Amino acid sequence: MADRTTSSITIGAAPSTITAVIADFAAYPEWAGQVKSAKVLSVGDDGRPATVRFVLDAGVISDEYTLAYRWRGDEAVDWDIAEPGKMVSALTGSYRLAEAGGRTEVTYELAVDLKVPMIGMIKRKAEKVIVDTALKGLKKRVEGR
Repeated sequence: MADRTTSSITIGAAPSTITAVIADFAAYPEWAGQVKSAKVLSVGDDGRPATVRFVLDAGVISDEYTLAYRWRGDEAVDWDIAEPGKMVSALTGSYRLAEAGGRTEVTYELAVDLKVPMIGMIKRKAEKVIVDTALKGLKKRVEGR
C-alpha cells in the first residue's frame, strides 16, 4: 500500500454524533464533495454499514468501488477495498475520534493505489484534496445539525 495521507480537525460535538454522520452514507453526496453516490450493501451485527458501494469523482480519480467497514464503537472506523473499481485497485482509510472537553479531534487517514500509472505527487495531492474536503464537510455537517 502506498504512503498514507493524514489530516485532523476539531469538531464541536461528541464522538457518537460524529460517527452517526459518518455512518449515514446515503447523505455523503450532500457533504463529501467527491462522492456522487453511496449505497449500503450490507449491515454488520452492530447495525452499522459493513459494505458500501461508492461512485467517486475526484477529478483525476473517478471510479466506482465497494468498501468494507469495521467499526470500533464511537472511537474509530476503518475501511478497505472489498471490490476494486476500474481505476482504484486498493484503498484503505480510517477515522479516529478522540473526545476532549466537549469537542472531538477527528483524524482521517487515507491511502489509495491506482491501476493506472500516476505521478506520486499528483496522487498525493488528490488524496489530500479528498481528505481535507471530507474533514471540512464532516465538520460543517455535524456542527450544522
